[in-house]
Amino acid sequence: MARRILIAGNWKMNGLKADGVALAKGVAAKLAEAAPRCDLLVCPPATLVDAVAQAVAGSALAVGGQDCHADKSGAHTGDTSAVALKDLGASYVIVGHSERRADHGESSEIVSAKAAAAHAAGLIAIICIGETEKEKDAGLTIKVVGEQFLGSVPKGATAANTIIAYEPVWAIGTGRTPSTADVAEVHGAIRSLAVDTLGKEIAAGLKILYGGSMKPSNAQELLALEDVDGGLIGGASLKVEDFWGIAQSCP
Repeated sequence: MARRILIAGNWKMNGLKADGVALAKGVAAKLAEAAPRCDLLVCPPATLVDAVAQAVAGSALAVGGQDCHADKSGAHTGDTSAVALKDLGASYVIVGHSERRADHGESSEIVSAKAAAAHAAGLIAIICIGETEKEKDAGLTIKVVGEQFLGSVPKGATAANTIIAYEPVWAIGTGRTPSTADVAEVHGAIRSLAVDTLGKEIAAGLKILYGGSMKPSNAQELLALEDVDGGLIGGASLKVEDFWGIAQSCP
């Protein structure tokens, strides 16, 4: 089954309103000039979702959130619900990013509940999984990734409402990347696990993104791998030319 590549930008906690709107408009303008062979998504901070969604309304650029709460509403000061993100114009939301797992102590059970909330709200959940450097050095990559997949993907997950992002924690923002052989091995293992748990049909259509210092200089090589269906981009998504350069690398 042909899977259309997705290049998703995770802006993290960066940008004020004017900066975010300008960045999003810059990417949307590139898309209007020459559409690449992939879909593009930007995930700004929650404070900018509304402004960015309005700025690119009518364009081919999709907008998403970086996190959501498992509940629709309630006494959760500082949190944002999936339905609120949907109301602001988001169509995707990232859940289980390693920075959320590490900084906020989020377990795979919590991530699964957030992904289920995203599905209920009509959002596509981008579920992040990946190993730390210590786990990698101990030879536990496949074990850790597999356990996170099983614990984080909720019932009812399909290729239409769920995307997996493999992000080796030790490669995020460091400039380091695994070898293409390593990436191919992990993505292949994730695909096989998806076949076992979700069925062949869903697994065949399930997008598996690579996240971990993807940039214009290495994107073409990574995106050419059989089970790499796009990228979850951090730092390179904060510059129009870099983000667009990755998009132009789509095979």
